[in-house]
Amino acid sequence: MALKITDACICCDVCAFECPNEAISLGEETYVIDPERCTECVGHYQASRCVEVCPVDCIVPDPDRREEHQILYQRYLRLTQKAG
Repeated sequence: MALKITDACICCDVCAFECPNEAISLGEETYVIDPERCTECVGHYQASRCVEVCPVDCIVPDPDRREEHQILYQRYLRLTQKAG
């Protein structure tokens, strides 16, 4: 499942620097996560770095983007060009 940032975001910039896939960027009012780049850090870390560093806990699973671990891993391979 890809992640999303809720309206509780305080635009502190911390999450964007932690994302290994550059999936987080500043939107019109808050930071946003590009679901086509989000792997929940699968392939990079054991847990989602943005969730771990968010001081207001506003990064949550996106119920509209349910994705299995294998899909996230395939996206990681594509994004890092490690796919065979």
